[in-house]
Amino acid sequence: MGEAVMTTRRQADGAIVVDVRGTLDAATVDALRQALVSTLHSDRPLTMIVDLTFVTFMDSMGVGALVAGYNAARETGTRFVLRNPSEFVHRQLRVTGLADMFGLPAASPGPQTYTP
Repeated sequence: MGEAVMTTRRQADGAIVVDVRGTLDAATVDALRQALVSTLHSDRPLTMIVDLTFVTFMDSMGVGALVAGYNAARETGTRFVLRNPSEFVHRQLRVTGLADMFGLPAASPGPQTYTP
């Protein structure tokens, strides 16, 4: 079981960004689910972006946490966006048939680079 670090910030346009780093598995998903759902209900942003650039592993529990966030966003009328999923995470979402629901392309766009 791994570790995950989550930080939440508001962009200038009002969107809430949840940056996730590390692994999303049974040991870490409760914190992610809580962060997503509580932020959606308390802040009610027009858009919530979950940045997955630095997620190194995600199992079915991680997928479930993202689905819970997506469903909570729908309930509050918030647009829910996944940003920069790694090839591994993108493949997990494709295999489960959820890539389309999250608005991700059928194939990963290839290697991505991070520019600070």
